[in-house]
Amino acid sequence: MKPPVLLNPGPVNVTPRVRDALLRGDMCHREIEVSDLMGGIRQKLLKVFDIEDEFTAVLISGSGTAALEMGVSSCLSPGKSMLIIQNGVYGERIGKIADIYKFPKHVLNYEWGEPPSLEDVENALKEHPDIEVVALVHHETTTGLLNPIQPISQLAREYGKKFLIDCISSLAGDEVNFKTCSIDFAIGTANKCLQGLPGVAFVFFRKKDLCRLNYIPDRSLYFNLLKHHGAQEAGDMLFTPAIQIHYALDEALDELMEETVQGRILRYKEAAELFRTGFSEIGLEFLIPEGHRSNCLTALRLPEGIDYAGLHAHLKKKGFVIYAGQGNLQNKIFRIANMGDIKKEDIETCLQILKECCSAKTQ
Repeated sequence: MKPPVLLNPGPVNVTPRVRDALLRGDMCHREIEVSDLMGGIRQKLLKVFDIEDEFTAVLISGSGTAALEMGVSSCLSPGKSMLIIQNGVYGERIGKIADIYKFPKHVLNYEWGEPPSLEDVENALKEHPDIEVVALVHHETTTGLLNPIQPISQLAREYGKKFLIDCISSLAGDEVNFKTCSIDFAIGTANKCLQGLPGVAFVFFRKKDLCRLNYIPDRSLYFNLLKHHGAQEAGDMLFTPAIQIHYALDEALDELMEETVQGRILRYKEAAELFRTGFSEIGLEFLIPEGHRSNCLTALRLPEGIDYAGLHAHLKKKGFVIYAGQGNLQNKIFRIANMGDIKKEDIETCLQILKECCSAKTQ
């Protein structure tokens, strides 16, 4: 039976090659083979994004949110505060993590889908010299909005701040330029644009920041970035990793190196354009205007007379899984992602079914 085509923003469809990597067998996590596997993955992550000289990578078994919590909870010095830019569910999630750790914070809140104002960011940095870290989600999958990391990173650098980005759903799907963006912490996961499987995520941070991080007190057992880094640098792991999922990520990274990051970004861009041309022909209304959309996901307003549950059920029956809106957009939009191993014929078939649904006012 053919597996469904996943048009949700992760987990994504992976290639048979990645899926078959799960069959390499069982292994104790204290053996040298696993140490070599973890070290190899860390090096491949740095190499594929061409950041080996300035960054280090830290793995953690868990979802993207596990890596996000590890990065956010470990990056702020005592007595300093964080500026959090929120315009969707995932920016708000950074704020929730800061609250759990009782971090002082300043928040710039925008409507979901509204790009942040650079003037607001600069004013906040001027007014609050205690800010040490600026935090932002790159691709806000709540709406498919791509936030402007380049100019915000420049402001952070100009004011001497650290810049943390959640690029969980953009890394290898949209441009994240570590050479021109002043990024200090970047959060990623295996099971989105890297086309691995759920269960392992990672944090990139600059090697030169190790000295500062050494003065930050321990705030968590499992999510301690520095302790994980020290163990992994020594060829060890703090806790039992999801070994088979790491085998799959290792294979996915080999695929990515063969395709290249730019090649994958282009493939996703072309897939998004194919979908969006079809959406326009059907007469669907986009939530995010052109120029602010990611390569990886499109949010569309539900047409009058069509509810999401009926649309989802009909498409799922035909072999396609789409995604609902969240929060106050739950009954107003639906989302279609084009991450993962999706073929052109899958997109064309999905568009044809969607056209039939809209024409028939599927309930």
